[in-house]
Amino acid sequence: MTNFCLRRRTIMSRSVFAAALFLTGGALAQDDPGAVYVMSNAAGGNSILIFDRAANGALTSAGSVATGGAGIGSGLGSQGALVLTDNQRLLLAVNAGSNDVTVFSVTPAGLEWRTRTPSGGAMPVSVAVHGHLVYVLNAGTPNVSGFRLSSNGTLSPIPGSTQVLNGAGGAAEVAFSSDGEFLIVTDKPTNHIFTLRLNDDGTAAAPVAHVSNGATPFGFAVDQRDHVVVSEAHGGPGGTSALSSYEVNEEGSLRLITGSAATHQVAACWVVITRNDKFAYTSDTGSGVITGFSVARDGSLTILNSQGVNARTGAGSSPADLALSENSRFLFSLNPGAGTIAGWRIGSDGALTFTGGAPGIPASASGIAAR
Repeated sequence: MTNFCLRRRTIMSRSVFAAALFLTGGALAQDDPGAVYVMSNAAGGNSILIFDRAANGALTSAGSVATGGAGIGSGLGSQGALVLTDNQRLLLAVNAGSNDVTVFSVTPAGLEWRTRTPSGGAMPVSVAVHGHLVYVLNAGTPNVSGFRLSSNGTLSPIPGSTQVLNGAGGAAEVAFSSDGEFLIVTDKPTNHIFTLRLNDDGTAAAPVAHVSNGATPFGFAVDQRDHVVVSEAHGGPGGTSALSSYEVNEEGSLRLITGSAATHQVAACWVVITRNDKFAYTSDTGSGVITGFSVARDGSLTILNSQGVNARTGAGSSPADLALSENSRFLFSLNPGAGTIAGWRIGSDGALTFTGGAPGIPASASGIAAR
């Protein structure tokens, strides 16, 4: 079966979809302005595309800045390729084609290049930040490798931190538990979710593999109560994709909370959770749809729309990643199949109201971050 998260199709022309983006939407409440960043992942030279976000969510292209490294020229099949630190002062980008990570400072004048550091393995596809601790997932090795991040953007390797993910064949994301005590890694083809305990010196213990409740665990997000919401891409037709939620316990085991809640769409891949922990959204890459779920205090999931359609990105748009603004008032979708970004304002009930979008996204783009 085809995995739509890995192979992107372009059915609708970019010009038609771009027109649809700009002809819809309406007046919305105002908010502080910010920015959205997208990684080109171009093999000839990776770069970050910058979009200014207005107070009403509207996006305007604001140029680009080179990472100094190289992408691979096609989708990474991962989540977390481009991340902001918690304080929004630094932006980290993986360079999968040159096996390194670039750090930028986020300034009022834009992004300023700081450092470029070997990733500790081959083909970095995801990076996670918790305070001054950084871990990079290298899908080609496959392994995870740790670093200390200084306030000026320097990444210093942590001796003894690299751990091989034995048996992994398509690792998709690395992230920290909310308390920073564990790393979590998903691996698509083996249907495994790894947890790695972090020692006091920042080194990771050996990975422990857990069987995913559903097939093809892909992107995930962690709420402040250490509930992990994981997409199950499946890759097949018939609306078989789903989300499962788990609790990470003190030993690093995963306790299933909600098992394979169907999106009723095709190829759920990327996942975000709002800052207030009330809503989770996933991009259904094969359907061109965003599906929302409410998240209860115990981590259980309830679909917001019985059809699984909270927003549409368009046929052939292949939504490939999601990002929330710093306060989670806005949700943004990276749609390389259509060459666009699309944005929505999140209502108090989880409903999505379209705020507009922006064109100019290359088909190779992977990774999106917002503030």
